[in-house]
Amino acid sequence: MLSSLGLNTIDDLFADIPEEVKLKRPLNLPSGMSELEVKKHLAKLASQNGSADKYLTFLGAGVYDHYVPSVVNHILLRSEFYTAYTPYQAEMSQGVLQSIFEYQTMICELTGLDITNASMYDGGSALAEAALMAVNQTRRDKILVLATIHPEYRSVVKTYTWGPGITVVEAPRKNGTVDLEKLEELIDDKTAAVLVQQPNFFGQLEPVEEISRLIHAKKGLLVAAVDPISLGILKPPAEYGADIAVGDGQALGNGLAFGGPHLGFFAARKDLARRMPGRLVGLTTDRQGNRGFVLTLQAREQHIRREKATSNICSNQALNALAATVYLATVGKKGLKEIALQSLQKAHYAFERLIGEGYEPLFTGPFFKEFVVKVKNEEEITQKLLKHHILAGPGISRFYPELAPALMIAVTEKRTREEIDTLVEVMGGDR
Repeated sequence: MLSSLGLNTIDDLFADIPEEVKLKRPLNLPSGMSELEVKKHLAKLASQNGSADKYLTFLGAGVYDHYVPSVVNHILLRSEFYTAYTPYQAEMSQGVLQSIFEYQTMICELTGLDITNASMYDGGSALAEAALMAVNQTRRDKILVLATIHPEYRSVVKTYTWGPGITVVEAPRKNGTVDLEKLEELIDDKTAAVLVQQPNFFGQLEPVEEISRLIHAKKGLLVAAVDPISLGILKPPAEYGADIAVGDGQALGNGLAFGGPHLGFFAARKDLARRMPGRLVGLTTDRQGNRGFVLTLQAREQHIRREKATSNICSNQALNALAATVYLATVGKKGLKEIALQSLQKAHYAFERLIGEGYEPLFTGPFFKEFVVKVKNEEEITQKLLKHHILAGPGISRFYPELAPALMIAVTEKRTREEIDTLVEVMGGDR
């Protein structure tokens, strides 16, 4: 390079930089280490982190400690998958395209809806994209968001809709679910969609059939953000009239990983296909009649005129979606139902034990795997649990200060009776 430029030394490349601003001493960095020394050093640093293997995890609010079968990571770590990039050339990307197609098929079976895209970034962005899609489909400019939806999801929706000037109205809660009377008053001829979370942020089950009836009476759309594990036992969104179903797929074979990366799933009625964000993988046949996979639809601004794009999303979470696919294929329909049932039963066992110890529930409605109990001091009890290597929370004050102090507790199929009893025993003195 120096020879091509007619220079003699590296310093000649920086001749235009004034001498007075150049650093005239070595960088304040430690000396280099051998590979063995680096490995030991990094292991020492890593040991300072906690993990779900060292702590009893009752954390909820969108990230859950479900069991990940070992086969998931064995498939994910195959170089054909983890080094694969966007499948622009279908003839060269049949393996990746097929894995996405199988993912789409499974999400359709879970939600009961007709089509699924190749995945979104996470549950929050999927919900926001659904809001934009509803506005484009109905040509209305008002979105109703239930106040019981995850606050971070609601924040993402507001961010996405700010630029286009879409009106976002929060429908108030009554106890732990939506206030149906207030919701009915808010729905009008300008309402593009009602956004609901099932189960909601508090773990409570919303009256989705009634919500569906109210919004469809005004010819708006119903968008449901759902917990995929809950669909092992709860009605799929299509059965209560959801036009679009979204959610976060972290619970499907993706570890906690300090909160990411996740994947967002996005399903809809067939007639909404051309308004769907991201891309859609399809199945076809070649001239010889052989089965082949292709990118059927890519309505994003990388591929079509910007003003005609449905979204500016530039990728999909293919590796995370593959984890969800392998997970669902591994546990199967019966396994998913069993995981959901165990999560439900164990959560209710923990709830009943804590109520028996004198704790008061924040809400008393039906719930799936997550609930909230009142506490004297969120920080004190969280730290006390932490000293016993138990993770619970978060405290409700972070999201709903008017309901504080209270603690969220999520229970998955991984928790044993003994572990739940330990949680109750440690919390027992702080009711």
